[in-house]
Amino acid sequence: MKKVLRVYADTSVFGGVHDLLFTDNSLSFFSSVREGRFQLVVSALIEKELRHAPEAVRTVFEDVVPFADTVTDEAEALSLQQAYIQSGIISPKWPDDALHVAFATVSDCELIVSWNFKHIVNLRRIHLYNAVNMLHGYREIEIRSPAEIVEYDDENDD
Repeated sequence: MKKVLRVYADTSVFGGVHDLLFTDNSLSFFSSVREGRFQLVVSALIEKELRHAPEAVRTVFEDVVPFADTVTDEAEALSLQQAYIQSGIISPKWPDDALHVAFATVSDCELIVSWNFKHIVNLRRIHLYNAVNMLHGYREIEIRSPAEIVEYDDENDD
């Protein structure tokens, strides 16, 4: 039996459902969550960031949250967030981006998905996030865009 990956989706993935550039892959990701291919993990930070989002984006969250686990160890995540900032991975001007990575890490996710290519899905930063994770006793985490993890139907491949 195939192990289901624990995947943290940051706020950008929910918003991506209503962004023409990201719609198809975001919808495919959430469809995979509903089908049980991924165990979605969310945090109170996502809920906070979505409070002022368009209703259609909030609805996406409300539709998938019954399939999700919620991160509960905020103190541990805040500590790791500070380690990322103090290490210079990310500026103190963007603490929530670091906190998303920290929530995913402390909740034992194998993967975080995001459309944030500046602060999260960024090769240099991924290596640095994982270096800090290892220094603090956490395992490495994969950081990808939803486009990289969507499963395609092989039936019509040539």
